[in-house]
Amino acid sequence: MKTKENPVRPHAGNIVITIAAIIVLVAGVIYFTKYLIFSADYQETNDAQVESNINPVSARVGGYIQKVWFSEHQMVKKGDTLLTLDDREVIARLQQAQAAVDDARAQLDVLSASIKASQTATLVNSDQINAANARFVQQKQDIIRYENLLKEEAVTGSDYEQVKARHDVAASDYEAAKNTLKTSRARIEELYSHTALLQADLKRKEAGLTLAKLDLSYTVVVAPYAGQMGKKTILEGQQIQAGQPLVSIVDESEKWVTANFKETQVEGLAIGQSVDITIDAISSRKYEGRIVAIAGATGSKSSLLPPDNSTGNFVKIIQRIPVKIQFVNKNIPEIIPGMNVIVAVKRKKL
Repeated sequence: MKTKENPVRPHAGNIVITIAAIIVLVAGVIYFTKYLIFSADYQETNDAQVESNINPVSARVGGYIQKVWFSEHQMVKKGDTLLTLDDREVIARLQQAQAAVDDARAQLDVLSASIKASQTATLVNSDQINAANARFVQQKQDIIRYENLLKEEAVTGSDYEQVKARHDVAASDYEAAKNTLKTSRARIEELYSHTALLQADLKRKEAGLTLAKLDLSYTVVVAPYAGQMGKKTILEGQQIQAGQPLVSIVDESEKWVTANFKETQVEGLAIGQSVDITIDAISSRKYEGRIVAIAGATGSKSSLLPPDNSTGNFVKIIQRIPVKIQFVNKNIPEIIPGMNVIVAVKRKKL
């Protein structure tokens, strides 16, 4: 029987449960209030991932792999050797190209010597013309004098015919010397035209030599930039073709976040705004970023098969707009492309 002298005391377990319920309720109210305040000032989405340039390293020439110098997921620097190809055939083609260039240069040297010789012969021909002209002038004077003497019957007809014969020979020698000079000059012009052809041939062979040197350099495949190697799918002794992708490399110099905001969230976003980034795998740390680009079309419109709402089965769906966010700190090796993140952008007051 309950009496005033012996009141019923509450159970200790009930007191603990009541206190716990009050704490949970207060915590819930505080969390909900913070959420409302946060939502009023920030736009947030968890539809976001870390992005980076992941490019395949391709072969520029075909051949057998002589040595693979990298391991899976290895960090490399720009210019590090990734693999080398058997270069014996390439070296042989390079030697052929070098020999072709040497031959073309030698032909040019021979032609240049021929031109110099022809030019020297032209000088000799000029001297011969002067000498022949002098003899011809002398014979002209002699024949004029003998013609006068013959009229006066001071010389015989035989003497006159001998002088006339020497005159005709001198005239012929003079004309022959002039023709020889013309021939020499024509020869020089012909040699100069051959020079242009040989120079063009030399340029073509030098271009072939340059290509052969490039092919030799392509037998050593190097990292295009600093980054982390992907999965190793090639082995020593394997035959590869020109243009064949060999391995992927992740560019460590540039990483960013692509956040897909709802179309109803984009109104308060602008390029240059500060962004708080939380990565699921590194939840204990926050990263700072900035908006660098907002897509000009929704993700669905940029897809391979964009939706067509004119077909009669329209269902309104909230669209997503990609936003590119750049990390302020570039040195973030702990962040891996593909990681899920949560981004929060403070609303811009309009």
